[in-house]
Order: sequence, then C-alpha cells, then structure tokens
Amino acid sequence: MLQIIVILAVFVALIIPTGKYLYHIAAGQHTAADPVFDRLDNAVYRVCSIDKKEMNWKQYAAAMLATNAIMVFIGYLILRLQSLPVLNPNSIGGMEPSLSFNTIISFITNTNLQHYSGESGLSYFSQMMVITFMMFTSAATGFSVAMAFTRGLAGKASSVGNFYVDLIRITTRVLLPLSLLVGLILVSQGVPQNLSANVTVQTIEGKMQDIAMGPIAALESIKHLGTNGGGFLGGNSCTPFENPNILTNMVEMLSMMLLPGSCVIAFGHMVRDSRLEKKNKKEKKNLIGSEAKPIFAVMSILLVIGFIVCFAAESAGNPLLEKAGLSQSMGNMEGKEVRFGIAQSSLFTTVTTAFTTGTVDNMHDTLTPLGGAVPLMNMMLNVVFGGKGVGLMNMILYAILAVFICGLMIGRTPEYLGKKIEGKEMKLTALGIIIHPLLILAFSALAVALQAGLAGITNPGHHGLTQVLYEYASSAANNGSGFEGLADNTYFWNITTGLVMFFGRYLSIIIQLAIAGSLMAKQSVSESIGTLKTDTRTFTISLLMVVIIIAALTFFPAVILGPVAEHLTLWN
Repeated sequence: MLQIIVILAVFVALIIPTGKYLYHIAAGQHTAADPVFDRLDNAVYRVCSIDKKEMNWKQYAAAMLATNAIMVFIGYLILRLQSLPVLNPNSIGGMEPSLSFNTIISFITNTNLQHYSGESGLSYFSQMMVITFMMFTSAATGFSVAMAFTRGLAGKASSVGNFYVDLIRITTRVLLPLSLLVGLILVSQGVPQNLSANVTVQTIEGKMQDIAMGPIAALESIKHLGTNGGGFLGGNSCTPFENPNILTNMVEMLSMMLLPGSCVIAFGHMVRDSRLEKKNKKEKKNLIGSEAKPIFAVMSILLVIGFIVCFAAESAGNPLLEKAGLSQSMGNMEGKEVRFGIAQSSLFTTVTTAFTTGTVDNMHDTLTPLGGAVPLMNMMLNVVFGGKGVGLMNMILYAILAVFICGLMIGRTPEYLGKKIEGKEMKLTALGIIIHPLLILAFSALAVALQAGLAGITNPGHHGLTQVLYEYASSAANNGSGFEGLADNTYFWNITTGLVMFFGRYLSIIIQLAIAGSLMAKQSVSESIGTLKTDTRTFTISLLMVVIIIAALTFFPAVILGPVAEHLTLWN
C-alpha cells in the first residue's frame, strides 16, 4: 500500500512542472532548452520543407490526416515485405494482409492492439521503423490535436496553430528526451537493447528454449510515455525482459500517467484569463489553473474508485477455489506475477486502462469478474485521464454537456470559457459523445450475431460476452489491451477491430476540432451574475454526475450481461 501511495504522490508532484513545460511548448514560449531544440527543430523544418504558417481547424485536420495516411502506406509496405534480410536475424516472414491492415491501423491510431506475438511476428526493422516510430508520431499527433483544441477553446489566437510545428516540437522536446531517460533506466534494470538474434538455450529440464533478443528497451520507454501499449514480446510487461522488477513496474506506471496528467495542467494554463491573473493574486498563484481543477478532480475520483473496486475484487479471490480447499489468503493470483502481487497488479490494471495505454503486467482474462469490469469501464468511459490528449478532449465534451444541462436548469444561455454554447456546438458535442458507445455496442452486437465472431470466443457465456465487449472497447478507446482469451487473429476480428480503431480515433478528432473552430470564431461574453461558474465544487459534482449518468448508463445493460452476471454466478 505504501508503494501505491508513493506512486500517486509522485504522479501529482511530477505533472505540475511537466504540465507547465507542455504549456510553454504549446504556446511557443521560451524554455531553458530552446538553444538546443531550436537548432534541431529548424533543421527538421528545412529538410521537410515545413511551412510554419497558421492553420484553421479544417487545414489542421487535413494536415493531420494526410501525414497519418502517408505513414500508414509506408508502414503497411514494410510489414508486408519484412521477410527481406534487413535487420531480420530471426528470419521472420512477411505479415499477411488482414493482420498487416489491423496492425498498421492499430499503431497509427495510438491503440497498439496486437493480434500477433512480437518476438515471432515482426523483424527488428519492423519493430523499429513501424512500431516504435509510430509510437512517437501517434502520441505526438494526439497531443498536437489536444493543444489545437485547447487553443480554439481559449480563443486567444486567430488560429488553432500549425500541425507540423506542433508534431515536431512535442517529439523533439518531450517524447525523445523522456524516452531516452526511461530507456536508460530500463536498461540499467536488465531490459535488453540489442540487435542480436534470439538465443537458443537448453533448460534444466533438458528441453530447448528460445530467449528473445532485440531493441526492447527503446520500444518499452515510448510505449508507456506515449500511452501506446502493446509490447515487444507477446507476454507484454508481464515478462521479466520487459518489466524485470518492482522498480521498473513503478517507472512504467508513472511513465503512462505523466503526460496525460500533464495535459490537464497545460490546459489549465492555456485557458487561464490574463485579466483575472492581474486582478486575482490567488488565481495567479494557482498551479494548475482554476478551469482545470474540476476536470482533474473528476478524473482523479474515477481513477481512485476504479482502483479500489479492482483491488477489493482481486483481494477477495475466487470462492470456487476456496471451496475446493485452495487458500485464497493472497487473493486471486491467477495470471499475475508473484513479484508484483495483488496491489501492484490491480494498480497497473487500473492505470493502463484509465490512461488508455494498454500494456499489461498481468493477464486481464484471469481477473475476477468485477476486477475485469474496472478496466472495461475505464475504456468505456474514455475520460479517466485517457491517452495523450484524448481523455482531456473527451472530458471537455462532457464539460460542455454539463454546462448546457445546468444552463437549462437555471434558465441561462450556457457558456464555457467565456463563449456561448449554442445549437451547433451541442449537436457536435452530442455526436462526439455518441460515436464511442455506438462503435463498441454495434460491433459487439455484430460479433455475437455472426458465426465468424462467435468462433473467436473461447469461454462461452457471460465471460465470452465480456471478451467481445473488451476487444471493441479497447479498440474504440485507443487502448489496445485485450482479455487474450479471444481467438482474434482472423479476417473478421482483424477487419472489424481495424475499422473501430480508425473511426474511434479520427471521427472524434475531427468533431472536436470542429467544436474548437466554432468556439474560436465567437466573441467572448462578459461574466455576469447569472453566469454559471465552471471552476467550483458544484460544477465538479455536476460534471461527475453527467459522466456517470450519460456514459456509464449507456453501457449498463451490456455490463450487467457480462461481468456483473458472471460475478453473481461465481458468488452464488
């Protein structure tokens, strides 16, 4: 428990300065590292012929889509042709078409859903030039869009920025240096970083075993910092080569939490009203910005509740094993590493799905029903900090909805950040909120209605439905973790999850940028006695209730039929 308290305390301590640093980068303000990074950035601008002119939201979205499309095309070709003898010491063959489609969509959308096992499915060239490369670019894309979205809401500029500039700055000034630091920590603890072929050894039982080699540490560092997920090895962060000990487990969790939490702090600084800063010394001393407080509070409440439920469920163990005479004093240790135990495994499970990373240090398919419901609900909500920038944007949609509902209740025109929320914004907000559950529930219904979908379920009944819900929730939320009991490397699952990942990522981004563009074009309105304040405890409670009522109840019937029904059956 002390480890858990330390992790959460360090998280809060780190995100405040990191958030301010991200704010300086997003706002183009001076930082101490500018003399070094300016030269690097300018070199990239010259080589790539980057035009740094400002963009409106449509131009920004078009640049983002075009850049991602080019990377998808090149990455797909590499996966199909990876059998060539280029950094391929293990002679890995080319990836088949449907799996290549799923993999490339997965990594460009920051989802990192893996229907393959890394050590046997990818060459080192593919691991570095496709997987690791896209972990940087997809994370930078998410942050860039979040900052463009925030600029539109703040209304302090005439444009939402320049996508290419944002992408390069976040990569060179945040992701690369932090990844180097985390990578060195992992190497110091025994995570391999080489280009050697796999080593075949004889075990003490006299059998032969392949020991995976490769540039593992480099991928591990950015997969957590960029909230990417996935893994170099099929066992992911359960394996000692990706996650050797308690120290690396804590470092990986903090890496997942750092940048999504910092994005909320950066948002608070970006939307802060400069006029209030001059008049209100208390506001000027505010470390995170008053408008960020309700959002951070709601995210934190949902995170803590999720961890408590998961920890309690896993600590209770399995009643059927207890009746069979097997002690459950250690809790449900099935699928967990002894070196991590219940507490670290429960926290990792909650963090990786709350921050939509998707890496795992235990097998989620072996969680108790309620323990498994926590990661499932985190992905269904998709607002508990979320991935890099994604969770923040989704929570702001709920904040706009909360403002609209509260405005109706008090008979006032709803306003958020000094801008009137009118019909156009509400239609876009409603559409942005509806897309996520629509993708999850519609494709889950399709999977259980078709034989091709049913064929992948390995554990029929309530657990089988949870497997299906989890797969599509993970895809729609850009998470990438899986119950792993699902036989998902088929044409049906590769294509359907690929479509969910694609639409879940890009439709939401385009809608959110459209909202930002609409609000940016509006004139700010003066605060009056009837203005609903969005930096109070009352609004925090209202926002929490809106998230629970709208998001949680949308999935309530499906969750009842899956993990809740399984729990009641198990404990009956």
